[in-house]
Amino acid sequence: MVLLSAFLIGLVFGLGLILSGLTDPAKVLAFLDLAGNWDPSLLFTMGGAILVASVGFRLAGRRTTALLGTPLRLPSAGVLDRRLVLGSVVFGAGWGLAGFCPGPALASLATGLPGPLLFVIAMVAGMGVFELVERWRLRSPKTA
Repeated sequence: MVLLSAFLIGLVFGLGLILSGLTDPAKVLAFLDLAGNWDPSLLFTMGGAILVASVGFRLAGRRTTALLGTPLRLPSAGVLDRRLVLGSVVFGAGWGLAGFCPGPALASLATGLPGPLLFVIAMVAGMGVFELVERWRLRSPKTA
């Protein structure tokens, strides 16, 4: 039941990304182009997502398990540190350069076009490099 639920939720999420235009890099880049031909239409999509998520997080914060009984693990970090800021900058730069972020890129794989595939390959490679660096960093002796 958990796998079926995850599949259906992912399917609805992907369809929402497609219908909102978030899988169209040209639309995303037009939204990010504040100094040029700015397209503010994605503000409605993002605003709606923030509203739904804020209600969901508020309700989930009162629970210890998900609706299907699995443990509920909500993010707990509340500190803005250097790693979070740098990661956000890299994420934003990638979004601005490619017009994709991870969810829409995965949904766009269904088109069979090379752009989303190239983005996903680069994203997975970047995640692999991050993992290698983290493992190296954790094994390295700390110097004062």
